[in-house]
Amino acid sequence: MIHIALYQPEIPPNTGNIIRLCANTGTQLHLIHPLGFEMEAKALRRAGLDYHEWADVMQHKDYQSFVRNTHFNRVFALTTKASDYHHQVTFADNDCLLFGPETRGLPMDVLSDVQVHNIRIPMMPTSRSLNLSNSAAIVLYQALADLKYPEMR
Repeated sequence: MIHIALYQPEIPPNTGNIIRLCANTGTQLHLIHPLGFEMEAKALRRAGLDYHEWADVMQHKDYQSFVRNTHFNRVFALTTKASDYHHQVTFADNDCLLFGPETRGLPMDVLSDVQVHNIRIPMMPTSRSLNLSNSAAIVLYQALADLKYPEMR
């Protein structure tokens, strides 16, 4: 199984879209607090539709709790500051894709964690960033392709 972790997500529809993505791919979602919204937010429910019941979502009170309570093969942080691209990685079972908050990205203490591998999605040099839920889908499907789409049809 591949895991997606959202570090302090801020925009409910993005998280709702990622809940739906995870439910449809058998991916576990980790939400690292503090969140920029309540889990019962109307926009979160609307974006996730009725997929919440099929999504495996774990919540962590902070980054230290997330690290302490999870045991991944590898953690890949998505950042525009990386030089390696997501398609240069061969993903493996139990890898985790870590995404930062929409308005500021992952902080340097997370990006410099020795257990975190920083990767990026190619885009035009004048572009600032991609939407969080789009980025999660792009990299998740690359990882699932590497695993030959386990249990999916």
